[in-house]
Amino acid sequence: MGTWDIGPFDNDSAADWCGNLHDAGPAERAGLIRQALREAAEETGFLDSREGGRAIAAAAIIVSQLPGGVPLTSSYAPDFLIGGGRVEVPADLPALAVRALDRVLAANSEWYELWEESNDPDAAFAVVRDLRAELHGATAGAGEPVVPQAE
Repeated sequence: MGTWDIGPFDNDSAADWCGNLHDAGPAERAGLIRQALREAAEETGFLDSREGGRAIAAAAIIVSQLPGGVPLTSSYAPDFLIGGGRVEVPADLPALAVRALDRVLAANSEWYELWEESNDPDAAFAVVRDLRAELHGATAGAGEPVVPQAE
């Protein structure tokens, strides 16, 4: 699986995806986040761990951009966000991220199965559930883009 820790960016799939997000132009980034979330949320068969890992990373990025969101500190997150950069999050993405995370934690998810077989599955599941809770809270005011607040 190429996973070294429980964080949203601590696996090969997420780290590679974050590199691609960093390299993309600012106008393309929301679309890449949406694509990662859709690939997980709309999968009706077996969800591959790569798609699950990318969806978790995309959800973590959205959470970091919410008003009062915790800045990203992982060296595997997109560099432009670690350096204080921002990405506009369209209003519908938090709800899509909730659906994607629900799919990651559901049956027929390789990400879930692999962590379930690990020594400490509860810690990994808690990371995803915490992201989901933050996103779920953000969906209550859906309708306007989530515009990151300047620090």
